[in-house]
Amino acid sequence: MATASQWVEGARPKTLPAAVAPVIVGTGAAAGLDAVDPLAALLCALLALALQVAVNYANDYSDGVRGTDEVRTGPMRLVGSGAASPAAVKRAALLSGLAAALIGVALCAYTERWWLLVVGAVSLVAAWGYTGGRRPYGYLGLGEVMVFVFFGLVATAGTTYAQAGTVSAGAWLGAIAIGSLACALLMVNNIRDVRTDAPAGKHTLAVRLGEERARAVFAGTLLVPFVAALGMIAVGGAEVPLRFAPILVLTALGPAIRLGQIVRAGAEGQALIAVLRDVGRLELMVSVALALGLWWSTQPGALA
Repeated sequence: MATASQWVEGARPKTLPAAVAPVIVGTGAAAGLDAVDPLAALLCALLALALQVAVNYANDYSDGVRGTDEVRTGPMRLVGSGAASPAAVKRAALLSGLAAALIGVALCAYTERWWLLVVGAVSLVAAWGYTGGRRPYGYLGLGEVMVFVFFGLVATAGTTYAQAGTVSAGAWLGAIAIGSLACALLMVNNIRDVRTDAPAGKHTLAVRLGEERARAVFAGTLLVPFVAALGMIAVGGAEVPLRFAPILVLTALGPAIRLGQIVRAGAEGQALIAVLRDVGRLELMVSVALALGLWWSTQPGALA
């Protein structure tokens, strides 16, 4: 029977920044539209966290029953290690998904934007389909695509829309930035397992690209937020120098380059687990910088 600490580890806390970061950026974009709603932002954060935990437990269950986790160098898996039964982990995934659904209903009731329930339902289906079902898209090399869509575009733009009733160009650029870092989290995880995933029939994007090219793509995804920040400057509505506020993200450029260099140099095993942790921290750092930039760059006369 799994201990409480093992259940917490099974929720993969190192990946949770991927849930919080888009909410931070989306709220920054809402602030730029003078439409911040603290309760809506909180509900968005809780919803995103519940979905992330549901994805992680569902992944643990599905990979465990398929035997994909029998040989791995990453953090402990509940089913693969035998610490918890497949039924117990499946139940944890379903309960996390139910919690996400209830939070989603509460968010829709509070904002009176009921059509967002459709977005939530699609997100839940995507969470299960990552490694569950007959043809899991995570085994087909589409994991990064779906992560970019749901933990980048949908989560960021959805947070802004839930508060402001509209989505700005800056919010979409922030969504692209955060989605790219969510892809980096998944990519480094898959690079770590590339040599064991292929024999197990799990053809992730890292497996399909090959290890060397996957490492190069990982490094590239870390640089996307800085390109997105330039786009935010281009569409900024405030007077110079406030329009340049998104350049705050340059404070994260050094860590991003360093992580890219570590992975491109051939880091393996435990070293990649540390990179996974640091990419999560980088994502939070970038999200705060972008949120501040999105808010500040739309405040005309703030320096007057």
